[in-house]
Amino acid sequence: MADKSDTAFRTIGEVSGEIGVPQHVLRYWETRFPQLKPITRAGNRRYYRPEDVALVRRIHGLLNGQGYTVKGVQKLLAAKGGGAPADAAAEVPVSTPATAPMALPIDELKAIRALLAEALAAA
Repeated sequence: MADKSDTAFRTIGEVSGEIGVPQHVLRYWETRFPQLKPITRAGNRRYYRPEDVALVRRIHGLLNGQGYTVKGVQKLLAAKGGGAPADAAAEVPVSTPATAPMALPIDELKAIRALLAEALAAA
């Protein structure tokens, strides 16, 4: 199959395969994120515009890459005025991600461990 143009509409199956999430998850996201509104044709066939695909990528990145909850992503998209695709890494989160680990340099972590060991030894 030939690659589609970046401006071409995509079916739910194509978006699902491209992003790596099942189709039922995309349908669920449509119920949770009002900004995500693919065009529906006869037989409820969904066609995702390029901006819809960008929003799906953004939602996927926030949920699975940065550890946001669905509610956190909803707040973030609502605060950004409809969820225009932007670089999610450059944004200031509305709330901290629920499961995102803190990223500290290894030297800083070793220093913290040493301080904790000293405190335990002194106790």
